[in-house]
Parts: sequence; structure tokens; C-alpha cells
Amino acid sequence: MSTEDRPAPRSLAEALRARDDASLAALLRSRPDLITPVPTDLTQLATRAGTRASVLRALERLDRFALQTAEALAVAADPATYGELLGLMAGDAGEKGDPAVAAALPRALATLREQALVWGGDDRLRLVRTAREVLAPSPQHPSPTGLGPTVQETTAGMSPGRIQEIVAAVGLPSTHDAVSAAASLTGLFTDRKKMAALLREAPEESLEVLTRLVWGPPYGQVTPDPAPRLRWLLDRGLLLPTAPGTVVLPREVALHLRAGRAHRAPEAVPPAVEPAATHAPQMVDATAAGQAYGALATVEELLKDWDEGGPAVLRAGGLSVRDLKRTAVALDVPEPVAAFWVELAYAAGLLASDGEADERYAATPAYDEWLEQPPAERWARLAEVWLTATRTAGVVGGRDVKDRALSALGPGLDRSAAPEVRHRVLSLLAALPEGAAPAPDSVLARLRWERPLRGPERDDDLRTRLAQWTLSEAELLGVTGRGALSAQGRALLGASPKLSTSFEQGGPPSPGRPPHGQAAVEPSGPGDKLPVRHHPHAPAPHEPLSAPEQAVASAAAARLLAPLLPQPLDHVLLQADLTAVAPGPLERPLADMLGVLADVESKGGATVYRFTPASVRRALDAGRAASDLHAFLAAHSRTPVPQPLAYLIDDVARKHGHLRVGAASAYVRCDDDAVLNEILADKRASALRLRRLAPTVLAAQADPATLLEGLRSMGFAPAAESAEGDVLITRVHAHRTPPRTAPEPVPDGPPTPDATLLSAAIRAIRAGDLAATTPRKPAGAPAASGDLPRTSSAETLATMQAAVLTGEALWIGYVNAEGAASQRVIAPIRVEGGFVTAYDHTADEVRTYPLHRVTGVAELADD
Repeated sequence: MSTEDRPAPRSLAEALRARDDASLAALLRSRPDLITPVPTDLTQLATRAGTRASVLRALERLDRFALQTAEALAVAADPATYGELLGLMAGDAGEKGDPAVAAALPRALATLREQALVWGGDDRLRLVRTAREVLAPSPQHPSPTGLGPTVQETTAGMSPGRIQEIVAAVGLPSTHDAVSAAASLTGLFTDRKKMAALLREAPEESLEVLTRLVWGPPYGQVTPDPAPRLRWLLDRGLLLPTAPGTVVLPREVALHLRAGRAHRAPEAVPPAVEPAATHAPQMVDATAAGQAYGALATVEELLKDWDEGGPAVLRAGGLSVRDLKRTAVALDVPEPVAAFWVELAYAAGLLASDGEADERYAATPAYDEWLEQPPAERWARLAEVWLTATRTAGVVGGRDVKDRALSALGPGLDRSAAPEVRHRVLSLLAALPEGAAPAPDSVLARLRWERPLRGPERDDDLRTRLAQWTLSEAELLGVTGRGALSAQGRALLGASPKLSTSFEQGGPPSPGRPPHGQAAVEPSGPGDKLPVRHHPHAPAPHEPLSAPEQAVASAAAARLLAPLLPQPLDHVLLQADLTAVAPGPLERPLADMLGVLADVESKGGATVYRFTPASVRRALDAGRAASDLHAFLAAHSRTPVPQPLAYLIDDVARKHGHLRVGAASAYVRCDDDAVLNEILADKRASALRLRRLAPTVLAAQADPATLLEGLRSMGFAPAAESAEGDVLITRVHAHRTPPRTAPEPVPDGPPTPDATLLSAAIRAIRAGDLAATTPRKPAGAPAASGDLPRTSSAETLATMQAAVLTGEALWIGYVNAEGAASQRVIAPIRVEGGFVTAYDHTADEVRTYPLHRVTGVAELADD
């Protein structure tokens, strides 16, 4: 049957039945909740598409103009024509009145049709019932259009006598009943010429009242004895009572005063993302690479600080406020930034709780594996995790719905919308010319246009805050540089650096090209234009990449970043003031050894290390000899070893181990009794409660660790010894958690189905629909639509055997082992041993079914 001869659909199910597979795939891709689980047929798909939860979810994902179009249909007649819809959107002048609206309306209508929110041809447009109930104005839920109820709705509870009085006051003939009277008033209010004549008679004060109500809210309060200006309006039905003391401006009157517009300001074109500054792309990439290197250094410093066991885990989970402050001080960053780095390391699986009785945070074994990777690959892993993670560091310090504090690494930080918002913000940056940094306000305005509606459970400004956090976090991480998207950032998105269209920047689409993010359309029914494929010149949809695609994009980003990162150095510059300057990143063995031998004094483009007696003693405690330290510095310094540094090492080494501390509780042993006399005479030693056991031995009522620290604070350089009298070498113990998996992102609803799942689901839905709608010969009492056929076992067997001989297809009811019932159309091939082997038209393959699970059988109609 040709498209012209196809009858108009009478229901959403019939409209879906008229679609081709590509159109059904577009529907299921845009509304993945409809495919979980797979519907048995198109009737069930249509029913599911009309449920309140699914409709609300679909409405939340509409852009502002598509939502305004749906709101206009909600206040239009049901059904409405395309011309009526255009009048509501562009005004009485139609296409000439607002060309931008007229040009964008087909796209918005195609979006609503694709998502099964609107069905029917252009001559009978219908908004699905649930969407109409959600969007139609009511006193409890005012419409964004600002319109009130119709005359018919408002006068439903009014006395017939009062309605006849209004009819007479406007000069209309009286009618026999209230319904026809309301229809007569509606006809007057929708007649532009007659309404204009009526309003010319209105007092100026009455017109001022209408002007205040015309764009909403349409409700107002009146006293029992209204003023003359209100009485004139009430007598003529231009204001109608809805409750004692409350009046409303009827929808038809408001539309006349608005020149037919449902919206005060239709937003047909998305706001442009304006560049705030433009930099050379090379400068952007270099700046971003510097930020990327800083990100790696910060994560390493964080986990190195927690190497011997980090902060304790709170009883409710997470990091305490005090520990977060300490971490921020150690990293020399503000607390919100420290929370971001902690959460990023956790999301990447680099740190976790150790699970011990005294539970603490520590690095995971995955951290050691991460350290062995090249720097660019380490950055790509962090950037990929950030892009896809739902844990949101920005909410740390806030309160949850139960007014509990949200702590870093604690529960309640997942925000399902975060990955989509991050990807969309970066996509908007990718659409700008290379090196262009956007104005943040324009990015936020664009996002608000793309997702204007919020569910009641969502924070109204969550997406705005997520976008703001995305811009700042992308700069910290090196995805952007100076506010512009870097080359590695574009690669991370899988986007072409040259991606840019006029519509993406807010201009109208060029002729013959669909607008941004929309599909080219092909007719699949009378008046139905459904997006089924993406135009080859349109930008790619701003959907996040699949996991395999993201892995490829991350590898490409790492390859772009690698040449821009500074190469590790194998030398430092020693200075006479007991400092060493590292003019860049150091090779790992050099950095690790220098971290033991010296203290970091300042960081930046160059790192400054300072040598102190305590730092040198730390190296000696780790088992290094003075000669080892001299050789190490001579081998890795581009300048001669300064004499003050050599003297410092020799002086600390000469004193190191002169005093020995062991466990008694604790004791001090020294061959020079004069040193012990000096210790006993020092007032600072009183806390150690020392007493002499022998000329060369002192006993203490403190543990060895406390005794070591106390003597060192007094300026001595004691060494711990074992029970055998050997010096104990103290090495840093790297505490690691057992193997841990990184936290999984919390999805925002069902995932978007891939092509394989879509193909299989559509095939199953089509087959189930075939079985449900195939004409059948009547047998016995007629079955209700959707009921399974019911026949006796003997009749079922006889019909099956006859069908094997004749080759005819049968309609059967079947209940599987899980108790799920289904209808199938089969062509029996063989019946034996209690089983029937048949070609199943529903599954499009040969299957074998136990006869005892067949509820009944019926022959198909001859046609």
C-alpha cells in the first residue's frame, strides 16, 4: 500500500506499526527505557511509551523549542492541524510573522514524533494523553505558556442561568442548554473580528486588567462586590469565576490578546556560544600540557603523602573535614580542589580504604601499575575517568536530602547527569574555532536551552553547577588551556578539530541541511516525518562515546599529549645555600632519593629542595652511608657539590649512631659518658624520665620511638639498635590496600542500546506484533484481543498434524519454563515424541516446542 493510500492511524500503536525499522530504532535509542524489558509487540510498546514515568523522562530531554512546541499542542485542540500549531507558535501572521519559528517548527515536530510524544499526520496532530495531562494548564500546575483553562472547562460547573446571562450580554442569541451556550461563547472569543469589536467597547481600566493577566498567571482575586472595571469583564465572560473570590482569563480570550501566540518569546534558535578570548592553538596546547603535568604531579604527591597509610575512614564513610584540610595544606591548594584530586584518584582506582580494623585510606596496587606507565598514558587514564565518572567532587561540603554533610570519598556524591553534562560542555567548546575560549555565561545559557525542564526530584541548578565545575576541572586537568579546548581534549571527545557549523553557533540551518543534532527526515506515513539518519554534513550527536570508542579516543589523546610533556631530567643544580634546584621533572629514582635526602621548599616550574640536618639524618636512617650521599650528589649535579653541603653531610654522619637507643622499656647507650651527662643535665630530658644504669647506659620510662624523637629534638643524632646491638635501618613502608576495583558510575537510567540489541529487539517486537495481529479463523467462543488460544490436547495435536500435511501456518499460545506467556505464528514441520518442530515466524528460525506447553492452536484466516 502506498503512503498516500495508507489510512490515518487511529492510535499510537497504529502509528508505530506504520513506521519502518529505522524509525523504531530511533525511538528506542532516544527512549531506552522503552526497551527494558523488550516489549512483546507494538501495542505494548505504545502503552509503555504513554506511561507517566516514561513520558516525563522524555520531556526532560527535549530542548526548549521542542518543549515549547509540545506545550503549544497541550493547549491546542485535540487533534490539531499543522496550521493551528504554527499559529500558536508564530502568531496569527504565521510564517510571515516569525520566519525563524516557521523554519524551526518542522524540526521540533519531527523530534516529538520520533520520540512518540506526538503522532498522526499534519492534518491530525495528537499529543499523547499523558503528555497533555502533564503540560496542560491547571490551577495546581500552571503552564509555562501562562494560559488558563478554556471556556468549556471553566463553565463546566457554572449555573445555566448565569451562562445565558453572559451570552445575552455579548449580544449572542440564547441557547437551550449550557453546553451549546459555552460553545457559542467559544465561537465568539475565537473570532478575531467580533472579539476586536467587543474589546473596542471595553473601558480603558478593564483593558488594563486584561493586559496584566494576558501573559500569566491568568488567575486573579476579586471581592464579593467587584469594581466596575471588573464587573464589565465578568458580565461579558472575559473573566470567569473558578472559585469564590477567584477569576480566570479564559484561554481563548488570552490567545486573542496575544495575537494567537502560546508563548511570549518562542526560542526557536539556540543561544550562541560566544568566544570570550582567542589564543594561538599552540599556546593553548602548551598551557594544557603544563596543567596535565601538574595534575600527574599532584596525584603522585597526594598518594605519596598517604604512602604509609592515609587518613582514617569515618564511621559513615569518607574523609573528615580536618583530614581534608590537612590534605589541602599538603598539596598547597584550596579545599574544593583537594577534594577534586582525592575523588579523581578514587574514581581511577588509585586509592581506597584498606578494610582493616583501624580502617584507613591508602594507595591500591593499581597505583603502582599506574606509576609504571608513560606520563601521557597516565594522564589519559585520569582524563577518561573524569569524563565518565558520576562521583562529583563539587558537592563535597554540601548537605544531602536528609541534611547530612557530604564528605570527600563518602557516600552520596554520585550525580548521574555529570558525564552527560561534561561531555556536552566540552562538545560546545569543540564546536568553537581552535584556540577560542568561550564566555562561561553563554555556555550555561546554551545548556539551559538544551535541557530546560527538570523533574521534581532534581536540583533546579544542578546542571548549571555541573557545567561550572566542568569548566574549572577541565582546566585543572589539562583538558583545556586558557579556557580553550586543547588538541588532546578534542581527541578525548573523539571530535574533529574542525567541527563547526553555523547552527552550532546559533545561526539558522542552511537550506537543505537539518539543524544541529537532528536527523534528516523521510516520510513514513501521512504527514509523519521521522528522523531516521544523520545528515552527512551535520555535527555528530553530543552523546558520550561507548566504552570501546572512549578507549580509542583516550589513546589518541595520549599520543597527542606525549610530545608536549617535559622530558624527565637526570640532574639538579646544587647551590651554596644548602638548596638544590630541579629545573624540570626528575627521573623517578632521582626524585625518590632526593625526596629522602632533602625537603621540598617550593614547587612550580622548578622545584627547590633544601638540605637540613634532619633530612640528611633521614637518609642515614634509611641505610645510606656518607660516602653514598657524596657520590649520589656528585653524579647528579651539574654544578660542583658546595662545601657547606659536604660539611653538613660529614657532620651529621659523624654524630649519627653515636647514641644508641634500644628497648628496655628503652635505653640509651653511648661510649662517651660525658655525652650522657649532658643529656641528664638538659631540662628538656625530664619528660623522658632518664636514670643512669651504668657509666655508658641510661634507662628511660618511654618507648624507643618517643625516646628517639626526644633526643633528636635536643639536637642529638641517635640511632636505633636491635637486641643484638646492630643499627636498625628504617625504610619507608609503602602501605597498600588489597586489590580494589574502581567505583562504577551510576547510570542515568537505562543505557542507550547498541545496534545489535536494537536490531534483535525490533525483530522480536515485529514478530510478536505479527502473532498478535494476524487474522485467525473463529473457533468456539471468540477470544478477547490479546488472549491466548485455548484448545484441548487432542485438538491441538490433531491440528498440528494436519498442518504438517498441508504446510499451513498456525497461531499458538505458548508458556515457557519461566511461566511467561506469548503468542506465536508457526509452520509445523514435524510432530513426534510430544514435541512439535516448526518454523517460527515470530523468531524467524526453526524451533522445537513441547506440546504440553502449548495452550491452544488456531488456524489463520484465509486472507
